[in-house]
This record gives sequence, structure tokens and C-alpha cells, in this order.
Amino acid sequence: MTIPLTQSPLDTQNAVYTHTVAAGDGWMHLLKKGQTLRITDLHGNQAVDTIFFNADNTSERYHAANTMREQKNVYISTGTDIRSSENNIMLTVTADTCGRHDTLGSACSCKS
Repeated sequence: MTIPLTQSPLDTQNAVYTHTVAAGDGWMHLLKKGQTLRITDLHGNQAVDTIFFNADNTSERYHAANTMREQKNVYISTGTDIRSSENNIMLTVTADTCGRHDTLGSACSCKS
């Protein structure tokens, strides 16, 4: 199955916030409804361990099984609704230049 790659139509020059995370470092930021998060691999062949939490109820978080079950697909790509442990849609992937993201494995860092 070929997954179409989708470029974001948004211009990074118009971003309201930009932050570069060094390899091995962590980062946290509040993302509000309607905002867009762009993750860019600056050096190639990098993995970005990413988790999403509900800011008002941190026990509600990204849930891989709910996401896979509802979309009937193991991989995340353009159009995927990222679902929570409460099966709520937390965000939707609107662009993807990688093609498919496998979230079956856990984070690749011992700390994570």
C-alpha cells in the first residue's frame, strides 16, 4: 500500500512559536484547539518520541490502540485522527512528508 505524501500548505515564516529540540532533550508546550504542530527531522533518520496529553486532565493521553482500531490501520499518516485513552480525537494529522509512522513500539530512549 502506497501512502501519499502531503506537504503542509502553511508557511513556517508565519509560525507564532518555533523551538528546536536537541537530540536526547525533552520539550513540552501547550497546543490549543485549532493550532498546528509541525515536527521536522532536521538531520535525517531521526525518531521523535511524541506523546500528547489533555492539558485539563493529564490522565487522558494519546492511546495507540484506540487510534489504530478506529482508523483500521497500524500506521499514522495524513488524515489520521490521533485518539486518546478516552477515545476522544486529540488532533488530526494534516500533512506528512514521511509517509507512515509506526507507534507499536515504545519510545526508543531508556529514560522514556
